[in-house]
Amino acid sequence: MHHQDIKIAMIGLDTSHSVEFTRRLQAPACPENQRVTGMRVTHCCRFMTPFTTEAVLDERSSLLASWGVRVTDRFDEAIAGCDAIMLEINDPSLHLDYFRKCLDIDVPVFIDKPLADCYENGREIAGLASKHGKKVLSASALRCSGNLIEACSQVTDATHAYCYGPLGKALAGNSLIWYGVHSFEMLQRIMGKGALSVDARQDESGIVIVVQYPDNRRGIVELTHGLYLYGGTVKSSDAAVSFQVDTRLFYTELLQEIKQFFLKGKASWDLDDALEIIKMMDYSVASYEKNEAVRLDDW
Repeated sequence: MHHQDIKIAMIGLDTSHSVEFTRRLQAPACPENQRVTGMRVTHCCRFMTPFTTEAVLDERSSLLASWGVRVTDRFDEAIAGCDAIMLEINDPSLHLDYFRKCLDIDVPVFIDKPLADCYENGREIAGLASKHGKKVLSASALRCSGNLIEACSQVTDATHAYCYGPLGKALAGNSLIWYGVHSFEMLQRIMGKGALSVDARQDESGIVIVVQYPDNRRGIVELTHGLYLYGGTVKSSDAAVSFQVDTRLFYTELLQEIKQFFLKGKASWDLDDALEIIKMMDYSVASYEKNEAVRLDDW
């Protein structure tokens, strides 16, 4: 470990992301094109959630230990002496509670997707961050996909966007919020902030959400059971560019953004983006339950 490396405390081990991010930072066998230098996970705090088992936690613990990470079940021990915190908790209902625990330590925090389990708790996180002057970033790796960003660079004035991805089954909480976040991140990366309403329809194969924007712009998010591909189409009045995400590289692409955020306090997006995404998803759940469109300024 270089003395100038950013020392990361990783909180949570119920997600494969805890392993995949650490692999790209410090696993000896990580392919060179996936590696990110300058950061190192020093500690990881493990605990049970509905998304894991003790056997899985043990397996991941020994793998992280082989890469030089000290795994503990004590939060205070995990964050001692760290330069930054990554909240890697698969169960989004725990994000607010664990973020509260981070408020007393003056380091930046990355919250893995989604920001929270509902808009109300996402807003609470944002309010606490503002009140305590806390630097916080949240995103899915899909936002950073090079394929998506290349498509956006070819169609800079998008009027319409179509994004597709899987509707994974959450072991607790709402599946649209837990896994739909990936596709909503891509949509917002294309269209920017400012969504007006969401209209969600559910059938046997998944959920389709129509998102209305000002000036008759429109986004469509298609979430499909069992289809683990990500991509979409970016359209304007005179161009249409389709993309499919290369899932081998997006963790690396996200880690590079996280590194800039930890170093400089800024990334290519901010917490307001994550807040709008959780709002779009929470209101989409309300939309398909009510079977009608829901305006984002209604609640």
